[in-house]
This record gives sequence, structure tokens and C-alpha cells, in this order.
Amino acid sequence: MTEYMTSDLFRLLPSIDELLRNPVLDTLAQREGRSATTEAARVALEQLRADIGAGKLDQAQIRFRLDDLPREVEKKLLESLAYSLRPVINATGVILHTNLGRAPLSRAALEHLAEVSEGYSNLEFNLSTGERGKRDVHVDRLFAKLLNTAGREVSTIVVNNNAAAVLLALNSLAEGGEVLVSRGELVEIGGSFRIPDVMAKSGAVLREVGTTNRTRIGDYKAAISESTKLLLRVHRSNFQIVGFTEQPSLEELVALGRKRNVPVMEDLGSGEIFDLRNVGVRGEPMIADSLRAGVDVVTYSGDKLLGGPQAGIISGNPALVAKVRGNPLFRALRVDKMFYAALEATLLAYLREDYDSIPALRMMRISEDALAQRAKQIAERLRASCPNLRVEVVESRSVLGGGAAPGSTLPTRALAIKSASMNADELCARLRQWETPIIARVEEGRVLLDLRTVEPIQEEAIVAALHLDYSRSR
Repeated sequence: MTEYMTSDLFRLLPSIDELLRNPVLDTLAQREGRSATTEAARVALEQLRADIGAGKLDQAQIRFRLDDLPREVEKKLLESLAYSLRPVINATGVILHTNLGRAPLSRAALEHLAEVSEGYSNLEFNLSTGERGKRDVHVDRLFAKLLNTAGREVSTIVVNNNAAAVLLALNSLAEGGEVLVSRGELVEIGGSFRIPDVMAKSGAVLREVGTTNRTRIGDYKAAISESTKLLLRVHRSNFQIVGFTEQPSLEELVALGRKRNVPVMEDLGSGEIFDLRNVGVRGEPMIADSLRAGVDVVTYSGDKLLGGPQAGIISGNPALVAKVRGNPLFRALRVDKMFYAALEATLLAYLREDYDSIPALRMMRISEDALAQRAKQIAERLRASCPNLRVEVVESRSVLGGGAAPGSTLPTRALAIKSASMNADELCARLRQWETPIIARVEEGRVLLDLRTVEPIQEEAIVAALHLDYSRSR
């Protein structure tokens, strides 16, 4: 194609103004906004120009594309105005999947969130006195009941995530002083955030004690000096050290702290109120147990084992928590009414012992038999309607995720699927493109759908998405 011929083809294209005078696009602009419609038209024309410049189109093809241009503009406009953050179906079997938003909120949390967000609320208003109040009171009272440790008074404040809680607590309690931490607890959490880096930003000075695999109470004793402001225990929530290991008990650490008048702080990470031993998971410390052992301040997440919204929670000695709350940094890290509403509803479910109303806990508590029955029913439906698919029910293991109990898994049942028309990676990608994306995993050349993290109401979408594979292949 000569340069002259290409120039002639470019002349077939309308200007932006001409294109927008099309009745279809004029109506679209009135409905969706002229600026967004103009941008979509510009993108569609640029794509057409690029295809002409690449020699992909002749005159007839261009005229066909021009006839279809209003529909293409509408498609690009709707894509540009669609939500990027979307609900997905988690069929990975990872209950607290960080990439998928961790803990899903309960129905009560969503309803309370909407209730206090669509209008005004008493977030910082005392209804009894008619004066300004504190936003902490809405959850502090509930945490006090849930974390009751044989008469010990406990106060709680909330910030936006656990890294912020650790940062704020360290800055409030140990700025300019040393914090003793075992070398085996210098963890890195998701996104390359490391305890030493958080501590450096807090203004506290890290003092490592012991070794990676063995730290004794004597190592802490030897390291305490006039500069020591805090003894810090960090729960190794996302990895394990096994074999030749040693770690002092919390009770030993607390006794040392009291003897030397140095507070003890523990970063629990996941934040367990429900006893996971009830579902066969061991080794994850409970918040109340740490407080009962005498730890002065504990920090933990709201959207992991607690099963609520993203939050960093600081509980413990009222005087120390008050000191943390008085830090100007607290205002920069605090959460708004939506977080408090969702957290309050979650905590009320714990007080009622209504654990199945909290989705993450309900998923942990589902029996293997119930999962097997659900998987069998879905497999039978797929075998009957989709002969293009090979469907098996297999035993598998679900994980808690979110850095919680890394060595523990839960027995589950999964659908193992092979397609005659595409490989496992292609089928997995197809499921991600469904109207409500379905996130699965691939093992041994098969797509695995773990039903532990799939709500029963979502099963129809999975069947429909897999049926589409068969109908398209015929």
C-alpha cells in the first residue's frame, strides 16, 4: 500500500466533532457525559488510525468499521466507566486471601455500615450529654467484654491496619529508645514491609537479641539497659521455624519486664478471638491469652482471623493505650465511621457466639462431609450437561491465608476439571473473564475449584461459566 493510498484511507475517517454528531453518540453523551463520550470516541478513532497505519485495512473494511464505530465508542465508554474494583468468586480454598480482599464482611456488618453511612451518625457525639464524644467508644466497650481477662481492665483503639498499629504503638511507647526483639522474629509481611523498617520509621531503635532459631530469656536480660523502652514479641504468623529452636514463654517475658519496669508488647498479626482449636487449627495465639499472660499491649488485624474490616487494633493496659491515643500520629491513622460500623457488627456477633454469621469463621467450620455433598451434586450436573468436560471430586486442603497458621490446613473437597477444548491455564483464564470473575487454581493440569471458599449461592455462576465452555466448543 503506497503512502498516497494510505493518506486517502485516513481521509475516510470523521473528525471527533463529526462523530459526536451521530444521533447514537449524541444520546450517549447526554446520558453518560460529553467529556467521557468524547474521550471514548478519541480512543476508538486512534485505534482505527493505528490499524490503517499498520496496513491492516482496505477501503471496504474501513467503511465497515465506520458503520460499526458508534457501537465501538459505546463499548469503550462503558468499559471506561465500569468499576475496576469488582466482586469475585473465590474458589482457591484460601479463606483469608490477601489479593482477594481477605475476610468477607458479614451481612450484619454490611447492613450496619450502610445504615450509619447513608446519613449522619453519632460517630463523635455523646447522645447522653449532647457534647462531643470519642469514636473509640463504639468498639472499646465490646472489646472490653470479649477480652475480659480475670478482672484485668483492657482498653482498645483502632487504626487503619496492623502495620499502622505497630508503627503507632512503637512511636508512642519507645521513640528514641531501644526495643528488644528476637532475631527469629524480624519478619517480613506482604508487600516487602519488614519489622525493622517499621521500627525505624517509628523512631525506636531496634536491638536484636538471641539467634534466628534460639532465643532465651537470658538474652533479653543481658540486653536490657537504661535505653530499653520496650520488650517486643512478634508472632511469626507467615512462616515457621522448626527443629533446634527455643523461645521464652510470654510469662517469662512479662515477668522480666515487670522486674525491670519495661512494658511488653506483642504483635499478634492475625488477631484470634474464636478458638481455632475447635476446627483443628493449633499454634495460633489468642488475643485474650496474651493479655491474660500479662502482656501490656497487643496489636492485631481486623480483617484476618477476626473476620471484620481492614483495621489495626491496639488493646491492653489503659494507661499505655491512652498514651498511644494521645499521639498526634493517631489522627493520621484513625479509621472512619464505615470501619467502626463493620467492626461493631462483627464484635457483636462474637458476643452472641453467632460464629456462622461471620463468613471467614463459617468457612472454617464447614464440615468435610458437607463439602463433599455439595461437590458431588455440582459434578453430577456438569457431567450431565457438559460432556466436553471431565469432572472429578477430589480431596484437597484449604488454608487459612492472610499469614495465619501457616502450617495448618483444613480438609476439603474440590472439583477437578479438564476441558477437551482448552488447557487448564486457558480454562482458568476463561473463568476469570466471567461476568462475576471466578478465581481458581491449577494443579497437575486440572482446574481446581475448592468449595470451602465458595458460597452456595455462587454455585450457579460456576455451573453457568463451565457450561459456556461446552456450548462454545460444539
